[in-house]
Amino acid sequence: MTSEPTAQLRRLLAADELVRAPGVFDGLSAHLARRAGFPAVYFTGAGASVAGFGLPDIGLVTATEMLERLRVVVEAAGVPVIADADTGYGNPMHVARTVRDYERAGAAAVQLEDQAFPKRCGHMAEKQVVDTEQFVASLRSALEARREGTVIVARTDARGPLGIDEALARARRYEAEGADVVFVEAPQSPAEVELIAAAVSAPLLFNSVAGGLSPDIDDEVLSRLGYRIAIHPGALLFAAADAMATALHRLGGPPPAALTGPGDLFEVVGQAGWRALDERYRVPTR
Repeated sequence: MTSEPTAQLRRLLAADELVRAPGVFDGLSAHLARRAGFPAVYFTGAGASVAGFGLPDIGLVTATEMLERLRVVVEAAGVPVIADADTGYGNPMHVARTVRDYERAGAAAVQLEDQAFPKRCGHMAEKQVVDTEQFVASLRSALEARREGTVIVARTDARGPLGIDEALARARRYEAEGADVVFVEAPQSPAEVELIAAAVSAPLLFNSVAGGLSPDIDDEVLSRLGYRIAIHPGALLFAAADAMATALHRLGGPPPAALTGPGDLFEVVGQAGWRALDERYRVPTR
């Protein structure tokens, strides 16, 4: 049985118009996106981490915490929610539970990625990915675990650490395994955006991140190439952070610092301290 939000999302994917999904992370942002008339929203892990828990997007937020925020977003949004589930929070067994929990919370789509733990924001350096077969096992678990036809988005972060050819190979493999939507994170040129479109027949998702690694691509171009979803995870988050900093300045605080990319926002919520802690306890590899 397919849930109504999932059915709505599948109808959007089957239509000709590119689905633009702003990133939402709490009840207010979800309400605003709905009132603005967007047909779907993207529940952003980075936004939930930063705005919900005051943490950088470096794998510190748990499955339980994400699920708590997702329930709020689903209720407030009233439109299909494409939900970031990071790596699925463990092995294929954990992935199955995550998919079922996200379904019960009302997500229309669940996005899973092939990063190693702890994951990083997709537009940061130092990302690592798991072996292809390891992620394929998680993807199969997700596809088999769903009970309501939930759209499964398979994301590869291989472009950064392993190059575009490996990212394309993984994208094709994840499509062959049955992913409903394929997401190649952080292509670094318009030519790479086109290569992805030529390599994959499944619906494609493009991540538009201000100050990130990917180029700015017009919606018309994305649609022509075959991309079906364009997410904007930081659009509301950056605007909110800037507005709050400006309001504090008017109350007597310092002038707001420029937020030029995800890294700047993560520094606001203490990324340097967490990096130092990670370095302090990291076990050297032999």
